[in-house]
Amino acid sequence: MNLNDVIIRPHITEKTETIKQLGKTGERYTLRVHPDANKELVKQALYKLYKVKVVDLKVINVRGKLKRFRQAKIQLPSWKKIIVVLASGQKIDFAKGV
Repeated sequence: MNLNDVIIRPHITEKTETIKQLGKTGERYTLRVHPDANKELVKQALYKLYKVKVVDLKVINVRGKLKRFRQAKIQLPSWKKIIVVLASGQKIDFAKGV
């Protein structure tokens, strides 16, 4: 897998912003990643794209929801997100990378 395709986009919600502020050490970011990506690929991609050192990674597999559209029921696709803790003093500038 190409390292440029591992990180899809940042996942920013109210919950991720509270997680970001609760962190005591380092910056915390929540990212959507490719479903086949593992922790090592994500670490390599973050270093290649943003030149940051990852201290900790948490992987969360999000199951797709069942939605109703008129009479039909549609299964939304499953996806994967990660919570990244960076070394202290490092930040990710999403404007220059992905």
